[in-house]
Amino acid sequence: MATKTADSILDRHFLELRCEILNLAAALDRIERSDGFEAVREDNRLELLRQGIDILRTEGTDRAERMQMLFSDEYQAGWNQ
Repeated sequence: MATKTADSILDRHFLELRCEILNLAAALDRIERSDGFEAVREDNRLELLRQGIDILRTEGTDRAERMQMLFSDEYQAGWNQ
């Protein structure tokens, strides 16, 4: 099996990624245009989304891991008892 090149991966995923970014932008626009936005402006969920966007803007091969950790609950000892 041939190793995929960065160019072929970008070709394959560009339109899908562009669509996902547009969906995110549209959702954030809807939230900010909605009645009551001021009441949720400092909502922790919006802050998590902002932090996630910051992660996306960085370089490296561990963005998915950092994003998962951002949105994960902290480990609770004895959670399964």
